[in-house]
Amino acid sequence: MADAPDKDSKTEEATEKKIRDTVEKGQLPHSKEVAILASFLAILAYAVFFAKDSMVELSGFLATFLEKPEVWPLQTEADIIALYRVIFVEIAKALSAVLILIVVAGIGASVLQHMPAFVLDRIAPKASRISLSQGWSRMFGLQGWVEFLKSLGKLAFTLVILIFVLSETHLRLLSGMITPPSVFGLVIRDVAIDILTAITFVMLVIAAADFVWSRFHWLRDLRMTKQEVKDEHKQNDGDPLVKARIRSVARDRARNRMMAAVPKATLVIANPTHYAIALKYVRDQDEAPVVLAKGMDLVALKIRAIAEENGIPVFEDVTLARSMYKQVSVDSMIPPQFYHAVAELVKIVYANGARAPKRKGLQ
Repeated sequence: MADAPDKDSKTEEATEKKIRDTVEKGQLPHSKEVAILASFLAILAYAVFFAKDSMVELSGFLATFLEKPEVWPLQTEADIIALYRVIFVEIAKALSAVLILIVVAGIGASVLQHMPAFVLDRIAPKASRISLSQGWSRMFGLQGWVEFLKSLGKLAFTLVILIFVLSETHLRLLSGMITPPSVFGLVIRDVAIDILTAITFVMLVIAAADFVWSRFHWLRDLRMTKQEVKDEHKQNDGDPLVKARIRSVARDRARNRMMAAVPKATLVIANPTHYAIALKYVRDQDEAPVVLAKGMDLVALKIRAIAEENGIPVFEDVTLARSMYKQVSVDSMIPPQFYHAVAELVKIVYANGARAPKRKGLQ
């Protein structure tokens, strides 16, 4: 089996057909960093707009739960189940907003990159997905090392930004510790928002770069060799050899049909060997003479031979034959400008019955 072309030989940009076929197979560029950015945006939105009210409600419930335990009797198994149910509902209420935001952000990140589509080929089982050797190559090969270095770079970049943003945070926390619990909670919330904002900014930069890189890398991988481009053009336009063969067969069939129609002709106009046109005219049936066959050189000689074998008059007229050959079509009536000249010949045919003598130089 021939080796796959190396990347150095793929110098041509991908054609529209290859891109379309790749998209239909679900092989689209996808940036994981965009999805992570969307998650952090969702958490940040929750912290800014929903966290305060949710935490106040949850802290109020927990305060009642801890300060007034007698409100929650635990005498029976049903009491314990009821308490668990209440706690679960309160926690779910506090976290429902952030969970909904994360789900919506994840879907939005996917739609932003490309519209979702069901592709059977993507879920079809493949041996390569459970191959230990290929799995090892993905983890510890060049691509695996690239992903590892990218992760280290993201971590280092994030740490630098966080250290810069949180350089004075310990002072805010120390000041908040001498304030009432409700006020200190707001200090912690503000610190959390600062941390999320810094991380979100970092992810925005990383996601933008990864989004552009993923599409550049995708298009680079789709590049084609010159031979692949030629082969695709052949598939789209048809192999020139096959098309030539088809045209040749079509011409042969058309020529055979013409030759089979020559015995039905009324007369043949020749020049004397280069051109030949076979015409049929039936009085009171045809409005004008119809071209049954036409040809030049060898085909013209064949038309003449068939006509002579069947006793069909052949008129040699250089000027008329040359002019008619260029302007008439097979199975069509002759143009009006030839009516008069051909009518004279038809008269001769009908005047002489089945045969007519050859004539030269008829104008």
